[in-house]
Amino acid sequence: MRVSRFHEEQIVRLLREQELSGQTVASFIRRNGISRHTFYRWRKKYGGLTEARVWSGLVVRCGSTAR
Repeated sequence: MRVSRFHEEQIVRLLREQELSGQTVASFIRRNGISRHTFYRWRKKYGGLTEARVWSGLVVRCGSTAR
């Protein structure tokens, strides 16, 4: 399986930035070097999440505990 260039936290941060700035999808995908399909797939999967929520999900999923 191909490894993503972006971590989940980065994806959520980018989507949030695009949403708050109001920039167009075309300029966003051009600036970040992703396809339109990838943008809409990310938005569907990570649309309502925050970075903290993604991080807590990673900890639970990996079985790690904070030290």
